[in-house]
Amino acid sequence: MNWSATAAVLLALAVGLGAFGAHGLRGRLDEYAIGIYEKAVFYHFVHALGLLATSTLARFGHLSAPAGSASSWLLAGGILFFSGSLYLLAVTGQRWLGAVTPIGGLMFIAGWLALAWGLAGR
Repeated sequence: MNWSATAAVLLALAVGLGAFGAHGLRGRLDEYAIGIYEKAVFYHFVHALGLLATSTLARFGHLSAPAGSASSWLLAGGILFFSGSLYLLAVTGQRWLGAVTPIGGLMFIAGWLALAWGLAGR
C-alpha cells in the first residue's frame, strides 16, 4: 500500500471536513457537538501527519517495512474509528457511537508504539 498517498488523501479530507464543520455545521449543531467535531478534525489531522511521517521514515529506510506497515495500518484505523465515530456522534447525536471511540484511541496508541518499536530496532 502506498501510505504516503493515503496520508495525503487523509490530510486533504481533514482539511475538507474541518472547513465543512466551520462553515456548514455552524448554527446547525450546539456547542457541545461542535466541540466533538473539532476534536475529531484535530485528531484526524495529527494522525494523518503521523501517517505521512511514518511512511516517509519507512521509504528512506529508517523504519523496517513490517513496523512501518503495522504503524500505518494502526494510525489509519485509528482515524477511521476515533475520528469517524466522533464525526458521526457530532452530526447524528447517537451517543452509542462514543463506545467506538476508545477503539480508535487504542489503535492510535498502538500505532505510535509500533513506530517506537520499529525505530528502536534500527
